[in-house]
Amino acid sequence: MDQGVGARSRALRWGAAVALGLATASLAVPVQARSDDAQAVPGATTAAGSRQVTQLHDGWRFRFGDAPADVTGAAFDDSGWEQVKLPHSWNRMGNYAPERADGSDVRQGIGWYRLRMDAPVLPKGKRAILQFDGVGAVADLWVNGQHVGAHKGAFSRFRFDVTDQVTSGQANLIVVRADNSKPGPGSSTQHVIPLGGDFFIHGGLYRGVSLIVADEASIDLLDHGGPGIYVSTPQVSEAKADIAVLARLRNSGRKARKLGVTTRIADADGRTVATATMPVRLAAGQASALTTPLSLANPRLWQGRSDPYLYSVTVELRDGKRVIDSVTEPLGVRSFAWDADKGFILNGKPMRLHGASRHQDWQGKGWALSAQDHATDMAIMAEMGVNTIRHAHYQHAQEWSDLADRNGMVVKAELPFVHQSAFDESLPAPDLVDNARQQLLELIRQNYNHPSIMLWSVGNEIDIGAAIMALQKGGKGAPAKSRDMLVELNALAKREDPSRPTLYADCCEGTPSPLARPGAQVLNDVTDVIGLNRYFGWYYGQPDDLTRMLAMVRARYPGRALTVTEYGAGGAFSQHSDNPQGGPVNANGRPHPEEFQAWVHEENWKALNKAGFLSASWIWNMFDFASTSREEGEAYDLNDKGLVSYDRKTRKDAFYFYKAQWSDQPVLHLTGRRYVDRAYPVVDVRAYSNAASASLSVNGRAVGTVACSDRICVWPGVRLQPGDNTVTATAQQGGKTLTDALQWTAPDAANGMHVRAGHLTGITTSTGLRFGSDNFFTGGSASELRMAGRSKVAPSNVTGTSDPELYASYRQGSFGYGLPLPDGRWTVTLHMFEPQADAAKAATRSITVLANGKPVLTGFNPAKAAGGSLKAVTRSFDVPSTGGALKLDFSGGEGGAVVSAISVSPAR
Repeated sequence: MDQGVGARSRALRWGAAVALGLATASLAVPVQARSDDAQAVPGATTAAGSRQVTQLHDGWRFRFGDAPADVTGAAFDDSGWEQVKLPHSWNRMGNYAPERADGSDVRQGIGWYRLRMDAPVLPKGKRAILQFDGVGAVADLWVNGQHVGAHKGAFSRFRFDVTDQVTSGQANLIVVRADNSKPGPGSSTQHVIPLGGDFFIHGGLYRGVSLIVADEASIDLLDHGGPGIYVSTPQVSEAKADIAVLARLRNSGRKARKLGVTTRIADADGRTVATATMPVRLAAGQASALTTPLSLANPRLWQGRSDPYLYSVTVELRDGKRVIDSVTEPLGVRSFAWDADKGFILNGKPMRLHGASRHQDWQGKGWALSAQDHATDMAIMAEMGVNTIRHAHYQHAQEWSDLADRNGMVVKAELPFVHQSAFDESLPAPDLVDNARQQLLELIRQNYNHPSIMLWSVGNEIDIGAAIMALQKGGKGAPAKSRDMLVELNALAKREDPSRPTLYADCCEGTPSPLARPGAQVLNDVTDVIGLNRYFGWYYGQPDDLTRMLAMVRARYPGRALTVTEYGAGGAFSQHSDNPQGGPVNANGRPHPEEFQAWVHEENWKALNKAGFLSASWIWNMFDFASTSREEGEAYDLNDKGLVSYDRKTRKDAFYFYKAQWSDQPVLHLTGRRYVDRAYPVVDVRAYSNAASASLSVNGRAVGTVACSDRICVWPGVRLQPGDNTVTATAQQGGKTLTDALQWTAPDAANGMHVRAGHLTGITTSTGLRFGSDNFFTGGSASELRMAGRSKVAPSNVTGTSDPELYASYRQGSFGYGLPLPDGRWTVTLHMFEPQADAAKAATRSITVLANGKPVLTGFNPAKAAGGSLKAVTRSFDVPSTGGALKLDFSGGEGGAVVSAISVSPAR
């Protein structure tokens, strides 16, 4: 039943149903809008009117570490410091190797920056403002030896009025102390969010710095780093759009000013389509606000990826006919809703949102990105076909959000309230709550006008830190006390901007994760929209468990729109598996086969795609990113769940899976191209394509044509020739012939094959015998990993062999192997041991093996044969193969059969 519009309605509607909610005492004046095609609107820069902006990119000196007290003074000698250009960060980390690379810089602490600047002449009635677009993480500013102020938070833009500190027309000294000290009790960042998280806070002036010279009466430059004008669309239809433009104004002078405010809307070609002018009186030394209502007839709507049409809104502050200040901001006219049953709705039409999260760091650059870096990231995401982006886990650069506007991406913008709210079991410190409130205000004010942003995320896994600490203490410790802080931040976001819903991203409720703690505070009922970070098939469970979990959460929280804010798996470029279902993955360590990552995404997307009520889903993550808590896959200091490499040069197979699912461009991609040296001569060849079918050839020999069900094309059991092979796929899509090819090297099938049972990756023994990963099996289950801590697999504890790691895994139960071998006679060697340490239980195991239906081993007890448990034992027998296959069947009574490896060689 339709319960109407409201915080708990089935359809939560924003964007066109609520006027400006920014906390203000505004003056609303009704004005008749008019068209004036003769007036053009300047571009989307804020360097307009008499406002002058000077970029301060060059000439900086930098030093990391402590500095003497006179470092802020003009007499201090910085000639020995490093010369740097902005953007700059001293941190660099993350590499594809098992050890931290030379040249990595993971230092946390204080970095000093000094700049000698020739300031422009400040005429009477002008103010000088220093703008910092992002400093990690706490910034202190001195100008000409005077401490101006501090800002706490690594992601927001902030400004200081330095009029009283600069010397007009002369050389001036700017000194900045940037502090990214690791948060902890007593540290300089102990009350600055985030307190923790699976990413690294880079230190430095990693975004731009600029000097703004503006009139004493101006559009407010000191409004939490915001643009000073805020545009909303209270009502939107195809026939008409009502626009409300809030202008915050500030008079820093000593006299009242009588001025005029002209508000103008222009189309994408710069033609004025609505304008209004009204008088305003600004009291001396005061800030005030003015709301101008306008309307557009037959507006062209912002339609996401299909038509991200942008108008612009310019507010000019005039003294008579003279423009003394001007700001231009984007306007995307759209309405949207987050519906518990229909999902996301844009301009009255349901739109399934599918996309990825993005962290802002690059290999070799850290957070110090250029405009081109941002453009490259957006182009890669657009190529894959995403229509929504999650800003993980903080405010991203304005250049990036501008790109999202222009590319039609629906964005979830985030407050960095991540991981924890205290360092122990305490309530959040009042200073920490105040800092979170400050950063939330900055997030909303600075990003209010981006039409792409349609969600404010006010928290992410804020209880997981306490759960991890308790797990490390053997389950002892109280759950996090984060709810009250989340409730307060949610309320603040709703007051600041009723036009957008709020979201919290939850880690654990309803999952088998050990971090899902009994007695944990309920957090999913706080925000308008629920976000679920769920890793079925990776950290826990199986991918098809996701369907049941979504149904459970939906039933528990009726009336709330549901999203999956994280899902995914790690993937290495140099680690591979012959069968991603052959064994368990060490999610927190090594290895991370690329094929396993692709399988997890294939299976999770099946569950997500059929959940018609789901509003959005975001892959974790678009790009590999830095995290000093990670030593995983093939990498160090990297989270390898990205679909694209840290340097953006290489796309993993899973990238092409989603490109085939989401892109409107023709796609055909053969998987496994980095697994060149194959362990087996017979391969299931796979491709991703949005064509209906695809054809395959190997070395010019036609293999066949298969349907690409679910956009996955599979040619099972393709035989490769010994040595080099060229594998080529072709398809027809959109009137085009698509072709993809790769090169594989295969072993000679006449030499047999060797299978490492229960393991995702292969191994080469001390005698040089290569075993592929578990493959060609049916039934049974792989053994669990024996862990030595959170991330490392314990060495094999099996004795009596020169290759104990061959016995580190096994397949158990009742199962079979269909080994694709040429017809002939073979010697089969089974590598076994008794994993059960309990002698009584070990004594009950009785293994029977059939080869091609005939018994070759009966009543075999590994412990008895080896002289005890955890001791290697082998059994060999000669068998024929016919019809191109050798069939082995294993059973073992109550305990089941156990085998660690199967070696098949030509019989002598």
